[in-house]
Amino acid sequence: MEPEEPPRPAETKSFLCPKCGARLQYDAGALGQKCPYCGHEVEIPQSEEDIEELDFDATLERLAGEADVQERTVVKCKGCGAETTFDPNVTADRCAFCAGPLVREGASSRLIRPRSLLPFKVTREAAHKSFRDWLGSLWFAPNSLRDCARRDQPIDGIYLPYWTYDAETTSFYRGERGDDYWVTETYRKSDGSMGTRSVKKTRWTSVSGTVWHNFDDILVLASRSVPVSYTERLEPWDLESLEPYRDEFLSGFRAESYQLDLAGGFEKARGIMAAAIEGDVRRDIGGDHQRIHSVHTQYDNVTFKHVLLPVWLSAYRYRERVYRFLVNGRTGEVQGERPWSWAKIALLVVGIAMIIALIIWFWESRG
Repeated sequence: MEPEEPPRPAETKSFLCPKCGARLQYDAGALGQKCPYCGHEVEIPQSEEDIEELDFDATLERLAGEADVQERTVVKCKGCGAETTFDPNVTADRCAFCAGPLVREGASSRLIRPRSLLPFKVTREAAHKSFRDWLGSLWFAPNSLRDCARRDQPIDGIYLPYWTYDAETTSFYRGERGDDYWVTETYRKSDGSMGTRSVKKTRWTSVSGTVWHNFDDILVLASRSVPVSYTERLEPWDLESLEPYRDEFLSGFRAESYQLDLAGGFEKARGIMAAAIEGDVRRDIGGDHQRIHSVHTQYDNVTFKHVLLPVWLSAYRYRERVYRFLVNGRTGEVQGERPWSWAKIALLVVGIAMIIALIIWFWESRG
């Protein structure tokens, strides 16, 4: 592997309105840019570039090469640890993940550049509505949270980094197949007489074999700034609609840098593949029960993509804790953390206990 070059200043494009000179922003859902001041619209040219799967092993060997990396100014939040790329000439901002302050410091980092993305389709206004509807629908939420739903809570559009992996796997396994059968047994009843009954038993047979599986677009979140449990619930993503990467799609939005590198992402992907492979092995063993003693998997033709996926994100503090809410920028699906009103839950428990006590009293009084 070639030695890594020292960081260079970040090079980020800026798009100016041809009418008034203001900075253009990507217009979610329109596949174009729009001036927030004069309303002038600029179409984003369609790219002829193919969205390619890149060779995993070859990329690991040439990560220091210019073809696979880009320079980005990355700012790390001291509050939550999220890493965000800054727009040109921006020296301070607010963290989209925890609402803490961000200040540009230091030089840029060398990263594998994304080659494709899903542009925002859900507008900021639609994301606000989905966000408010979700907050307003939560049961046992503090009243102040419902008040928050009626206010214009700040919401940020951010592209989250993901890896996708393809692989052809060959898995060699050893285990046991269990086949159920029934036998008739004689037993003594409680009155001393003899009886018969059917008893299920299992016959175990040693087995071994090979299964094959072709995996396509195993999706791995490359961010540690948002809970995976929530981003998984934002799925599925329409990855068949990926667009070749263009800076125009990022104008007016933020993009987080990956914190889980290419090799670490593949380890996560292997865990996802392992669950599917186990299912293949069990089906191949057959029978009524399966015991798997060992599985050795060979991974061939591993390829990957580094993609950016759009999320609207809001974060606010409630009683010294940060709660994050995410809206899928393609579908409007909402997931997030929420506080609970323990007073309301306690009232519910007391109410249920009283109802049960009344039911018991009613039936006892009838007796």
